Amino acid sequence: MSFSGSYRPDDVKFLLKQLPLMNFTKVSEKELLIQTGQRHYSEMLSPEALPSPAYLHIFEQACAANNQKMAEDCVALAAIIRERKGPELTIVSLARAGTPVGVILKHVLEAGMGARVAHYSISIIRDRGIDTVALQHILQTHKDTSIVFVDGWTGKGVISRELHKTIEDFNQAHGTSIEPGLYVLSDLAGTAAFAASSDDYLIPSSILNATVSGLVSRSILNADIAEDDFHGCVFYDEFLPHDRSISFADDIIQLARQVLKQGQALDAKPVDRDKAAAISLACLQTMMQRYQVSDINLIKPGIGEATRVLLRRVPRVVIVRDVNAIDVQHLIVLAKEKQVPLEVDVHLPYQAVSIIRSALDG
Repeated sequence: MSFSGSYRPDDVKFLLKQLPLMNFTKVSEKELLIQTGQRHYSEMLSPEALPSPAYLHIFEQACAANNQKMAEDCVALAAIIRERKGPELTIVSLARAGTPVGVILKHVLEAGMGARVAHYSISIIRDRGIDTVALQHILQTHKDTSIVFVDGWTGKGVISRELHKTIEDFNQAHGTSIEPGLYVLSDLAGTAAFAASSDDYLIPSSILNATVSGLVSRSILNADIAEDDFHGCVFYDEFLPHDRSISFADDIIQLARQVLKQGQALDAKPVDRDKAAAISLACLQTMMQRYQVSDINLIKPGIGEATRVLLRRVPRVVIVRDVNAIDVQHLIVLAKEKQVPLEVDVHLPYQAVSIIRSALDG
């Protein structure tokens, strides 16, 4: 039932139903259907393109600039998990941005911290919740108390809140004691249970789509998914010659091993969640007022979320704090390629914010 995508079999088990290459929906059409309430975003998939040479060059620059930071944050997060949850761990990464982080954490916890780790990657969808079929599959083999939910970052905190609500409902319905909190590298919204930092930095894996996430698509929940099925995905095997999933994870793992070997003190500083939440709310309110946006879902704060908008939505504008910052160069390339207006706001609390074009704008 499970598969490992383009990762090694021991790296991860995707609990996703592989669907045949479906009829893709044009990005502009998908945006209209989502915003007019005709379809839920999880029911449709837009075609995914390989990155341009210029964009891949930016990815390499991002890796050179931030792989070390990501490795240190992975070690810090692994230490938190090991201390709180003990040696028997079930990492459940949220497909697909959480998958590379889960792969790295598994290696760090096993090789450097004496843990025994199973790693699954499952789907969670805004307004639809977590894949409970996948969760029940995990519970057939693993203790509920061993489960740790992992993602890359929080943006507005929508997914961490969705996780908390649906896991609490699941626990109540099934008499389980699964911890509903989310563990992330960077918690911008102040909604994660534990995070290595609250810095808005470019996590390099956020730049690419399938080619750094095991060649799986974003998760799908449509008429092809029966009640007893896992949520669905498409596996892009045609992208295999361009895949970076294993090589990227291995690069971070190697850096993490060096961090562990050097015995660096990388205790994660507790995130001031109230402060992070206040900054997030103030930013959202400012953007809604300045750009006359009535739907908060159209505002995507932070580098990771801003990148997703440019990769798979219809952007209205991209705002950056500093056009010369290494961490936003990929956004500038994408904005030029897609002819999206780019604005600068030196007072922005994050390095970038993207705003999705409203369907009402035509």
